[in-house]
Amino acid sequence: MQAQPAARSPQDTLLQSCALLFLFRALARSEDEGQRAFWEGHIIRLIADLMPCSGGSVVLGVSGEEIPEDCVAVPLVIRGETGGLLAAWFPPEEAGNLAAHRETLSAIATLASAALEGVRDVELLRTENALLRAKIDPGETGIVGDSPAVRKLLRMIARVAPSESSVLVLGESGTGKELVARALHRLSSRGAGPFLAINCAALSETLLESELFGYEKGAFTGAVAQKKGKLEMAGGGTVFLDEVGELAPSLQAKLLRVLQQREFDRVGGTRTLKLDVRVIAATNRDLEAEVRRGGFRDDLYHRLNVVALRVPALREHAEDVLPLARHFLERAAARSRRRVTGISGEAERCLVAYGWPGNVRELENAIERAVVLGQSELIQTEDLPETILPGAPVSEAQGALTASVTRTKRELILAAWRESGFNHNEAAAKLNIHPNSLRRLVRVLGLKESLTGGSV
Repeated sequence: MQAQPAARSPQDTLLQSCALLFLFRALARSEDEGQRAFWEGHIIRLIADLMPCSGGSVVLGVSGEEIPEDCVAVPLVIRGETGGLLAAWFPPEEAGNLAAHRETLSAIATLASAALEGVRDVELLRTENALLRAKIDPGETGIVGDSPAVRKLLRMIARVAPSESSVLVLGESGTGKELVARALHRLSSRGAGPFLAINCAALSETLLESELFGYEKGAFTGAVAQKKGKLEMAGGGTVFLDEVGELAPSLQAKLLRVLQQREFDRVGGTRTLKLDVRVIAATNRDLEAEVRRGGFRDDLYHRLNVVALRVPALREHAEDVLPLARHFLERAAARSRRRVTGISGEAERCLVAYGWPGNVRELENAIERAVVLGQSELIQTEDLPETILPGAPVSEAQGALTASVTRTKRELILAAWRESGFNHNEAAAKLNIHPNSLRRLVRVLGLKESLTGGSV
C-alpha cells in the first residue's frame, strides 16, 4: 500500500501557492517554446508534490493538443472565458481517487486563472496606454479620429494586439488596413521585431512564392545565390499579407502549412525551416463569397480569420474628415516646406459634403495636391481636385451610379425616420451612423423638408 503523504503545515501550503502563482505568470509571459517548456516542467513537478500524478500538461489558449483519456483535466477560466486547460494523469492504482484529485487540481486551476488574469490585465493596460499615447501623437500609428467607429477600432486593436493569433483585416481600398496591421505589430510583444509587408496582388505567382519563401542557389534560372524570403526575414516579428484574396491556389496551400505547422521550405530547398512570425492578412474582397465559389480555400480562410478587424469606410465616420484633413495638411506642408495654416470655410464644406469613395487615401492625396498647388496660407476650394467639388462633371455611368446610390440613401433615411417615430438619434442608431453624420446627409440630400414630425 502506498504511503500517505505527510500533512503539510500552513506555511508549506502558502509557499507552494505563491510558487504556483509565480510559475503560471512566468509561463504566460514566455515568448518561445523553450521558455514555455521550462516553466511548464516546473509547474508539473510542483503539482506532483501535491498529488501522486505521473505527468501533466498546461495548455494556454486554443490548442489541438491531445490529452490522454485516463487523466483529470480542468479548464483555466480567464474573465469568464476558457483560456486554457490544466491536466494531470495518474498511475492505475489511483483510479479510485480521481474525484479527490480533480478537486485539488481545480484549486490549482483557480490559482492559475488568477495569475493569468493578472498577466492579461497588465498587457491590456500597457496596450491601452500605448494607444492613448498614439491618440496624442497620431504619428505613432497614423490612425486619426475620435468618432465612435474609430474608437471601436482602437479598442479592438488594444484587445487583439497582445495575442499571437492570426488577424484578418477587412475593409475597402484606401481605408488604412496596413496602418491597423502596423499598430497591431507595434503594440504587441513582437513590436521590437521586424514588420514586413507584401502585396499579394502586385507580383506574379512565381515571384510571390520567391518573395514569401525565398529560394536556394540554382533553384531556377537566375538563382545565382541563396535568398531568404519575407517569412524568414521577419523571424520574431510580423508578416503583413495585403490583398491575401489574390493568392493563387498553390500558394494558398503553402501558406496553410505555414499557419498550421509553423514551418516552410525555400524554393528548391530540401531542408524544412521552423518559423516564428505572426501573420496579419488583409483584403478588400468578400472571402466568404470566394470560399463558396471555390476561389479561396475554406481551411485557409478559417486559419486567417481567427480574429477579424473591420476598418470602416470614411463615409461611415464622416465626422473625422476634417481632423484627418488637418492632420494630412500638417504633414504635407512640412514635406513641401510651405506655410499652410488651415483650410478655408468653403473648402471645409466641400470636404465634408463629398462621399470619398477612395476613402482616407483619396482624402490624403487631395490635401497633398492642395498644399502643393495652393498659393495662400489657407487651402481654398480652387486648390482641391475638381472631382470633389459640387457640380463636378461625371461620366454617364458615374452619373447613373451616383443617382442610384443617392436614391437608396434617401429611401433608407426616410424609412429609419418613420420607424423611429421621428426621433433623430434613434433614426441615426437604426442607420448605424453618428447623429452628426445623419444631419450632414439630411442637408446634402435636401431631405429637411421631407422629414416632418420631429426635429432634425
